[in-house]
Amino acid sequence: MQSVIWDWNGTLLNDLELCISSINHLLEKRRLKPLDSQIYREVFSFPVKDYYEAIGFDFSIEDFAVPAGEFIDLYNSKVGGCALHQKAKEILGEIEKLGKKQFVLSAMKQDMLEKTLKHQEILDFFESVNGLDDHYAVSKIELGQQMIDRHQIKKESAVIIGDTIHDFEVAQDLGIRCILIANGHQSKKRLETTGTVVLPDLGELLNHDWMIG
Repeated sequence: MQSVIWDWNGTLLNDLELCISSINHLLEKRRLKPLDSQIYREVFSFPVKDYYEAIGFDFSIEDFAVPAGEFIDLYNSKVGGCALHQKAKEILGEIEKLGKKQFVLSAMKQDMLEKTLKHQEILDFFESVNGLDDHYAVSKIELGQQMIDRHQIKKESAVIIGDTIHDFEVAQDLGIRCILIANGHQSKKRLETTGTVVLPDLGELLNHDWMIG
């Protein structure tokens, strides 16, 4: 049976504008240049500490934990206002009808991940949801391997669906194929450098051959 492993932020949850407004609040507070959506999608990356440095944060004068904590507080206070990407719930339902098992593998903190999935009323679609133990989004690889072992996921019949190059890298390290969606946190041009399948939006998944694989 095929397993579908979903990234959350930017893939199912449309939180792009919230992330941009939150990081811009931090940048303006430090008199740094704010980002527009085009620039953001060209510079956002993992680990997030490197991304912060690339947009002007100076960790010789403040600890990374300071802006990281400020960002999370801002984000968490407003994430309830974010919606799912168009057709997200429809696709989750179609996959469920096909008898495929679904999982979430996310860089979001576990308790907040569960809270946001419940808020969007989609938690019941998933066999398990797997988030990190801290706010700093270092890597999902170890977490993913633990999930695979726990649920005896067959890598050869699994797919990871995400919206960043990091999702592709996680998939590569785990030995699982990957599909990237280009309306999240990184541009289509950047995603295409991975050489994997890149679709413009979630709706295209309904017409892709992986649905019947």
